[in-house]
Amino acid sequence: MFGLFFFILFTPGVSEFICTSSDLDMSYTFCDSIAHAFTFNLTPCTTMNKYDWKAALTWIPRNDIHFLKIVFKVWYDGARSLTWKELLCSGADDKYSVCGTLKGETLVSAFDIKGSRINFPKGNYSIIVQGFSDDSENNMLICLNFTMIVKQDAY
Repeated sequence: MFGLFFFILFTPGVSEFICTSSDLDMSYTFCDSIAHAFTFNLTPCTTMNKYDWKAALTWIPRNDIHFLKIVFKVWYDGARSLTWKELLCSGADDKYSVCGTLKGETLVSAFDIKGSRINFPKGNYSIIVQGFSDDSENNMLICLNFTMIVKQDAY
């Protein structure tokens, strides 16, 4: 049983199921074919009149994390709708727990995701989250492809 858990956790290309509910399905895959030690959870599993979520992640990075730039790209029904970049770690005076994590260390973090007061329209969303170890976005640490299917409109 323990071996099966690690096979699923570390196998590239396998879709990891996050949650399902009457109004939402969420899962993710890795963008590359490299095995990652990573898990992500989100609660509650709904977008209906909900603007705050609790997230938890566990990650064993393959590189030291002294610099981390995150790039979010969101598509809605095949059309790009948002690109957002955020510098999480610069190596000086960092406020996030991921900053300073060393290669091979287990990072366990829980955090809130606070959304805007916009209701998500029914449809298919693709969210690419990339983590880079440089500002030029050449050295990718991790890349996740989240699929979010909103099954019903909130209005």
